[in-house]
Amino acid sequence: MTNRPDTPLLDRVTDPAELRKLDERQLKQLAAEVRAETIDVVSRTGGHLGAGLGVVELTVALHYVFDTPRDRLIWDVGHQAYPHKILTGRRERIRTLRQEGGLSGFTRRAESEYDPFGTAHSSTSISAGLGMAVARDLTGATNRVIAVIGDGAMSAGMAYEAMNNAGHLGSNLIVILNDNDMSIAPPVGAMSAYLARLVSGRTYRKVRSLAKRFLSWLPERFRDKVAQTEEFARSFVTGGTLFEELGFYYVGPIDGHNLDHLLPVLHNVARAKNGPFLVHVVTQKGKGYPPAEESPDKFHGVGKFDVVTGTQAPNQSNLPTFTRVFGEALSAEAGRDDRIVAITAAMPAGTGLDLFGARFPKRLFDVGIAEQHAVTFAAGLAAEGFKPFCALYSTFLQRGYDQVVHDVALQNLPVRFAIDRAGYVGADGPTHAGAFDTAFLAPLPGIVLMAAADEAELMHMVATAVSLDDRPSAFRYPRGEGVGVDLPERGVPLPIGKGRILREGTKVALFSYGARLQECLAAADELAGYGLPTTVADARFAKPLDVDLLRRLAREHEVLITIEEGSSGGFGAICLEALARTGALDAGVRIRTLTLPDRNLEQASPASLYAAAGLNSGGIVAAVFAAIGRLEPTRSAGRA
Repeated sequence: MTNRPDTPLLDRVTDPAELRKLDERQLKQLAAEVRAETIDVVSRTGGHLGAGLGVVELTVALHYVFDTPRDRLIWDVGHQAYPHKILTGRRERIRTLRQEGGLSGFTRRAESEYDPFGTAHSSTSISAGLGMAVARDLTGATNRVIAVIGDGAMSAGMAYEAMNNAGHLGSNLIVILNDNDMSIAPPVGAMSAYLARLVSGRTYRKVRSLAKRFLSWLPERFRDKVAQTEEFARSFVTGGTLFEELGFYYVGPIDGHNLDHLLPVLHNVARAKNGPFLVHVVTQKGKGYPPAEESPDKFHGVGKFDVVTGTQAPNQSNLPTFTRVFGEALSAEAGRDDRIVAITAAMPAGTGLDLFGARFPKRLFDVGIAEQHAVTFAAGLAAEGFKPFCALYSTFLQRGYDQVVHDVALQNLPVRFAIDRAGYVGADGPTHAGAFDTAFLAPLPGIVLMAAADEAELMHMVATAVSLDDRPSAFRYPRGEGVGVDLPERGVPLPIGKGRILREGTKVALFSYGARLQECLAAADELAGYGLPTTVADARFAKPLDVDLLRRLAREHEVLITIEEGSSGGFGAICLEALARTGALDAGVRIRTLTLPDRNLEQASPASLYAAAGLNSGGIVAAVFAAIGRLEPTRSAGRA
């Protein structure tokens, strides 16, 4: 590595091995360069900004002290890992972040040896890290395992389950608690840093170990009293009693932006042979970029923006998003029914419930990153006669599935699930794609399943869910803008289990469930040009299914195609089962089911993803011709 003074340090640090050759006095400059690079990158690509800016110094310190990738470094959630990617050999590709063919917005095992565990959902790092630490112990290796978890992720029960097990096993695991909104930490400063350095050092730990041995020799009636006194004194000075009770050796809190405080503590815990450790680090979201410091929520996830002003690029479309339509529709319904309440798992803005909360703050409940609790909490509200709407992303509802089965469906409680981000989500990639909810909810007895084809239908489905007081229900809708249909003044409850026909034909039937309806209509236009008059039907409901409509489509057409923005085992499978059960398959209709493919598609624009999945108009037309055995479409006479 060259030492030219005019060369930016970041240009010389191509990987953590080069980083560890720097003098400690150079790390502050490197951190400043990494912060500037992160801001510039996200201004061009969009993505998560505030969380990454908050861990710049921590990222530099961790790679400086620990021997990554031999030492395993796991970033919980992963949206704060952009500085980590810059320092681990991916800087040349960092401006492809979240783009088709580019770097993931989260950590990913297939992307780099410096990403030992893929993360995008929260609160998994301690469990994964403990598994790696135990694997190390079983093989006799000596590497360290470090899990970095934010206090938002610490609201999920899984983190405490992992900590409880880690304390029991006593394996040498290091957990960094990134406390980035001061929700846990007492004041930090020089004295706190000194104490953290002291209690993480070998001398203090050796004295404490001797003290514990001494306690074991005392009569029991004295032992408990002395232990309580020691615990009180230590917690008074250092805090962390909860983590100590879980079996962790607590160190902190320390200033996560002060390398002079961070490095000595990390060196101490890196040298320790016993464990587990919890190092409590206090950071600031958006640190070093004033617009992000002043508006941490606004700059958590951003589109492209102007670095100088912080102004984000405006949305060029005037179409409302499905999420906003849901939030406004639910708010309107709540204005007419004071039993309606809403639950979110740390995503009020992402689910549109911030609009609901602005009008009804006492009826909105943000339970934190705790989907399991959110579902059962909603069940408790329903049991007492309220009308709870539990609004979750499809990919996050997966985390509460057992509660949906046992606490909602088994008791037939009328919890309403608003399932956002159904189907492909674009830049967030496969970890956030809403693929499986129809398939895993459909087997539950009594549940009503709906999918909105457009924003007006979404309003009607909100009203339908309000009216369902005798059973659970769910309705799904995609991320992004609506299709531009005229919106009614208010939603109207739909006839349960009844679909609708939008276009009549005689040769082909397209049976759509969800927001691919517009592509079906476009495909029908194209098929008409090939002499194939096409019926387009919107199922609206997957359960109860409109079996009469389905049988009619099968009976009156040569080809029947089902289309959905979900995995196999969902709407198409429900239709096939219904046709088989009623004997309609014997009529000889050619049936094909179009679903998301049985593989994970990487991040790209939704349009590109649906084209790759064969779920755009062209893919639907191709499926029709494959069903009738014609490889090449032939235009009918008289059509261009």
